[in-house]
Amino acid sequence: MKKINSKKIKENFKLLEKAGSYDPAFERDACGVGLVANIQGVKSHEIIKKSLTALRNLEHRGASGADPDTGDGAGILIQIPHEFFSEEVTNLGFSIEKDKYGTGIIFAGESKKSLANIKEIIEKCSLDQNLKVIGWRDVPVDSKKIGKLSKEVMPNIIQVFIGSDDNKDLDNFEQKLFIIRKKFESEVNKKFENDEIEKIYACSLSAHKIIYKGLLTSEQVPEFYLDLQNEKVVSSFGLVHSRFSTNTLGDWKLAHPYRFVAHNGEINTVKGNRNWMTARQSLISSKLFGGNTKDIFPICKPSDSDTASFDNVLELLTLGGRDLEHAMAMMIPESWNGHESMPKDLKDFYKFHSILMEPWDGPALIVCTDGKKVGAVLDRNGLRPFRYTVTKDGTLIMGSETGLIDIEDSEIEYRERLRPGRMFLIDFEQGRIIEDEEIKNSLANSNPYSKWIEDNSLDTKSLPSEKAEKLDMPIIKYQQAFGYTQEDLNVLIDPMTKSPKDPVGSMGNDAPIPILSKRPQNVFSYFKQMFAQVSNPPLDAIREKLVTQISLPAGKRFNLLEESEKQSSILFIDNPLLSNEKIAAIKNINHEKIKVKTISTLIKLNEKNDFNLAKSIESLRSECRKAINDGYNILILSDRGLKKGYIPIPSLLALSSVHHHLIRN
Repeated sequence: MKKINSKKIKENFKLLEKAGSYDPAFERDACGVGLVANIQGVKSHEIIKKSLTALRNLEHRGASGADPDTGDGAGILIQIPHEFFSEEVTNLGFSIEKDKYGTGIIFAGESKKSLANIKEIIEKCSLDQNLKVIGWRDVPVDSKKIGKLSKEVMPNIIQVFIGSDDNKDLDNFEQKLFIIRKKFESEVNKKFENDEIEKIYACSLSAHKIIYKGLLTSEQVPEFYLDLQNEKVVSSFGLVHSRFSTNTLGDWKLAHPYRFVAHNGEINTVKGNRNWMTARQSLISSKLFGGNTKDIFPICKPSDSDTASFDNVLELLTLGGRDLEHAMAMMIPESWNGHESMPKDLKDFYKFHSILMEPWDGPALIVCTDGKKVGAVLDRNGLRPFRYTVTKDGTLIMGSETGLIDIEDSEIEYRERLRPGRMFLIDFEQGRIIEDEEIKNSLANSNPYSKWIEDNSLDTKSLPSEKAEKLDMPIIKYQQAFGYTQEDLNVLIDPMTKSPKDPVGSMGNDAPIPILSKRPQNVFSYFKQMFAQVSNPPLDAIREKLVTQISLPAGKRFNLLEESEKQSSILFIDNPLLSNEKIAAIKNINHEKIKVKTISTLIKLNEKNDFNLAKSIESLRSECRKAINDGYNILILSDRGLKKGYIPIPSLLALSSVHHHLIRN
């Protein structure tokens, strides 16, 4: 049998990527998630064993390729077993004091040189935070237990211990460890080549939790990581994950759990979520990060998976000062707009947070932890099931399916499932399960959100009606100027005016794509809507109106890590399709904290009936920037008032160029 060369496979994929026929952005996955916990927070090795049993029973949720012994990835997240690590490091010649150190497992490249460089970078990043590396440990592994392909790309696996010089209590220790890790990632990108960077990764760096994961099958995790076999490794919970990547190559660092979450499903909105996080980075700051906020950027990278991006933002929100459940409710909100039976204070909680962050939407089951609490949330459609069992001895077993662990019926206290948009939380310090209703009541009453919104925001539904502006030229002149064709009018627009349906045409389209066409094309023709690619049933916006949110906030945004009344000075637009009357009403808003300015996107032609598009766009950007500096917080880019001697900047081009210019500035 011919030997499989994993290096050659990766080289071929890189050739495809350069040629344009492969794009990692199209990758999707659907996996198995499990959680076993002692609700009272009692730590034991038994919980570790049960968690690994649950992981083995999720083997069918994972996948493998040509080499059946190389999985797509599997792993476990547990609390730091201090007594075990203390004994291990004493044998290595250094000591650690409980609750006064942070630790994490690092994938440190393949060569001895990269290993030495990585240690040097982490030591330098620690000193920058007035901390030091107490010591290093080679994580004991058995590489004979894993597949051939997995072994070929296996990195050096080391463990770092970080603390202070005098073992004193540290303020914001977890935040400092977070900054060290982010700075480490940044320095690695500067120092190493792309091929090496792929094999360098900090699984976690925390004072509360640690992650064992890799390019493994579910059964291989405890066989490969020898620590997990030791009876002294204890935790009050184990969060496990078995990865199924639909059309990707497996990788050591892509295995779950991530630093805060394990995820089953997809975040379909991830491209927009990443872009918005980039847009708001310049406003992000927190006392908890000291003067080192710039070191945590970028929060999200385009090369990250959807789960990694979600995990990075959840980590930021949690370490930036929010409780775990608060951050989760921000990122995956319940369906609230139009939810008639939802209490007003909870609805206003979600409404306020829609100003701060857009939903991370998709068929998603997320289990998350900060090491002290474990929570779970289901997307508003509930397309990924999550069921749990509580036993009489206070053990919780949760999973993407039932039957993860064999339990006698006589031992079961009750069984339940997580419902769409609902949350679940175990607080180990309180030793109890906190149900969805209690979580939401607590969140809704954490600030006077209803008062803030009533006092400071406007809604397009409540704006006084205004007369629409009249067109001062025959409509055919406008159609010609804005590039409408007879086909647009006869095949698309006219049928839609006669019936409330999208016109249906042939399944085939032999027209050349715009970039290859010899005819001039409308700018919109160069772009296509991105649809979910895998395992998502189509959404019916009429029958599923409750979970279809179309309202959106418009206005000035503030620091994501703050919550204050000033953030509620926002116009809520109830529908993105605005009538001429609604536009006229928005233009005439008279409000102390919401100021609107209309800026023309028309270009004046010169004597030769010519124009400079780039110069005109730059002029438009400058005018928008000046308006913001003058205190306006809603800008309307308008191509109204068209007349002879003028031509409009295409609206898509005008909007996108201004948007990105304002982000950069």
